[in-house]
Amino acid sequence: MVSSIIRTQNAIREGSTTDISSLGTSVISLPTTALFGTDGIRGRVGDLLSAPLALQIGFWTGIVLRSYGAVEGPVVLGQDSRNSSDMLAMALSAGLTAAGVEVWYLGLCPTPCVAYLTSISHAIGGVMISASHNPPEDNGIKVFGADGMKLSKDLQAEIESGLRGITTPVAPISNCGRHYARPELVSNYAEALKKPLQSKLNFTGMKIVLDLAWGASVGLGASVFKSMGAEVICLHNTADGDRINVNCGSTHLDLLQAAVQENQADMGFGFDGDADRVLAVDNSGRKVDGDYILYLWGQRLRQQQQLPDNLIVSTVMANLGFERAWEKQGGKLIRTAVGDQYVQAEMFKTGGMLGGEQSGHILCRHYGMTGDGLLTALHIAALVREWGISLSELVDQSFTTYPQILKNVRVEDRNKRMAWEECEEVRNAIAEAESAMGEAGRILVRASGTEPVIRVMVEAEDAQITQYWAETLVATVQEYLVD
Repeated sequence: MVSSIIRTQNAIREGSTTDISSLGTSVISLPTTALFGTDGIRGRVGDLLSAPLALQIGFWTGIVLRSYGAVEGPVVLGQDSRNSSDMLAMALSAGLTAAGVEVWYLGLCPTPCVAYLTSISHAIGGVMISASHNPPEDNGIKVFGADGMKLSKDLQAEIESGLRGITTPVAPISNCGRHYARPELVSNYAEALKKPLQSKLNFTGMKIVLDLAWGASVGLGASVFKSMGAEVICLHNTADGDRINVNCGSTHLDLLQAAVQENQADMGFGFDGDADRVLAVDNSGRKVDGDYILYLWGQRLRQQQQLPDNLIVSTVMANLGFERAWEKQGGKLIRTAVGDQYVQAEMFKTGGMLGGEQSGHILCRHYGMTGDGLLTALHIAALVREWGISLSELVDQSFTTYPQILKNVRVEDRNKRMAWEECEEVRNAIAEAESAMGEAGRILVRASGTEPVIRVMVEAEDAQITQYWAETLVATVQEYLVD
C-alpha cells in the first residue's frame, strides 16, 4: 500500500490519466466496530491510523463528496501540530486527488477554520487532521460537508462501506485532482472572527492569558486578541507535536490559572489541540467551564433578543445547577447525547441559536456553524467589556454547580468497551445507585467515542453521596470490563 501512495503521488505530479480507481479496492484490516465515532475517525497512529488507511479514507471521502456535490469543487484540508499530521495529510491528499478532487491544503490551522472556509467557498467538503484533546501519539480525521457542518452519519457510513469493500466506485476514475498549498486563506478566517466585534468595542486595557496547548491555534491566538487591543500573555504558543495537549490547554488548566493570578490578568482561556473548544479562567483563577459560558452568553443573547424561546441546547453532561438556574430565569435547556454533532443537529431541529458542551465546545449560529474556541473566547471577553464587571463577578451572580465527579476507566478492548451495556453487573450497579439517589442526583456511564475509555459521571446535591457512588461504579467497571 505504501507503494500505492508513491505511485499515486507520482501520477498527480505528472498529470497522469492512468486508471487509478483500483486504489479504492485494496483491502485493509479494520476493526469490527464502526470507524467513525462522535468526532470522526480517531485512534493511535500506527495502530488504527496509518498512511495506507488515510489514503483509502481520502479516496472514499473524495468519491462520496463528489457524488453529492452540487458542483465540482475542492476539498479544504487542514491539520494540527502532531508529528503524524504531515504524514496523514499527504496520504489523505493522495487519496482525494486520486478520486479526482482538487485539494486546498491550509497546513496548520484550527478545526473551525476548515469548517468556515468550506462553508463560504465552493468547496464540496473539508477534512481536518486532529485528535483534538487526545495525547500526541493519537490522531484523527474529521470530515465536513459543503455547508461546513460535520458530515452526516449516512455519508460517513458510505465512506466506511467503501473502506470495507462493500461498495465500489460507480465508474472508473481516469483523471487526477491537483494539490494546492493555500495557507493564505487562514487569514480570511481570522478576519471573520473579529468582524462582528471590531466595530462595537475593543479590548484596550484588558490583560488576557492564552494557553494554546502547543497546538493548532498557535499561529492565530495571540494575533486576534492583540489586534483587538488586548495585552496578551501566551503559554505553550509554538507548534510542538511532541507536547500538544500534554499537561496544558483546556484539559489541564493549572498553569493557566497560576498565570492569570501571577499576572493579575482579567481572564485566561485554555484551548485544546485543534482549538474547537475552550475553557476560561476568571480573574480570581477559577475555572469557568462550558456550562458557565453557555449561561453567560445565553443571558447576553437573551438581552439582545437573539435567543429564540430562551433555548440553550447542551448534553447529558450539563450540570443540574446550570439547568435549574436557567429554568428559574424562564429559560429552557434541551439535553442531547455527548458530542457537538448531536448538539448541532438538535439546534437545527429546534431553531436553537446557542448550544454546547460542558467540556468547552460552544456553538453560536449567529457567528459560526461549528464549535470554535477562539470565537467563543473573543465573545466572552467582549461580554466582560460590555457589562463592565469582572468575569469572577459574573460567575458569582450566575449559579452554583452541583458536586459532579467524572472518572475515566481505560478499557483497551474496543469490542468490550463499545458493548459495555451487555455487562449485567455494571447495569445492576447503575440501577442501585439511581434508586438510592432518586431525584437528588444523576448518573451517566458511556463509552467515549474519542478515547479508549469508559466515562463514569455521578452528580448529586450531596458531595459525599457523589463520591461514594462514583467510586462504587468505577470499581465495578474495573472489575468486570478491564482485562
